[in-house]
Amino acid sequence: FLAGRTPATLDAVAEDIRKNGGLAETAVLDALDEDAVNQWVDSVAALTGSIDISINLITQEGVFKPLLDMPVDAFAKALEKCARSYLITNKAAARHMAKQGSGVILHFGGSDSGNAMPGLGNVQIGFDMIEAMRRQWACELAQHQVRVLTIKTAGIPETMGDMEQMEPVKQQMIDSTMLKRATTLDEVGRVAAFVASDHARSMTSTQINITAGALVD
Repeated sequence: FLAGRTPATLDAVAEDIRKNGGLAETAVLDALDEDAVNQWVDSVAALTGSIDISINLITQEGVFKPLLDMPVDAFAKALEKCARSYLITNKAAARHMAKQGSGVILHFGGSDSGNAMPGLGNVQIGFDMIEAMRRQWACELAQHQVRVLTIKTAGIPETMGDMEQMEPVKQQMIDSTMLKRATTLDEVGRVAAFVASDHARSMTSTQINITAGALVD
């Protein structure tokens, strides 16, 4: 079940899933619209009988400026969007998961306690905020056997397009890793499938580091 604001993007992913033998349903909605998200999640639960996995992949509005030069309104708006979307989507799923006594909520982002890179603006701050929410959700939902985890990638060059000006950025991402290769979308999918499965049923309230050594815990 895929939801988002852009039909063409949703349809492309759904078609890829179907070509590989899967089932996919799409819905056009805004993750910042609490009523719409609740109604959609409720409809999925009514159709399937449960909400098993919830993943929020909303795009952060990155403002890459030194904090001394950061526009206050842009900074606040970006963090509010991130916080609102995670709170809305997590609440919508957690209502069902708590009742059924199972479920997995996946966050994407991750803290970097060793961050020494200037100019990241609101981006790493937003990721740290997502991690703080993950920790709080995990301890509150544990009594219901609901697990909350974060997958940390340090960026995926595949998602950045083929524009020539992005090539140095992609190479920098690769060079910053210990393994001298960047994480792939396929690897993210495989790790996500594992941590959402019963094979990882003892994992909660932690971040899964698949940064190829770019970020060291």
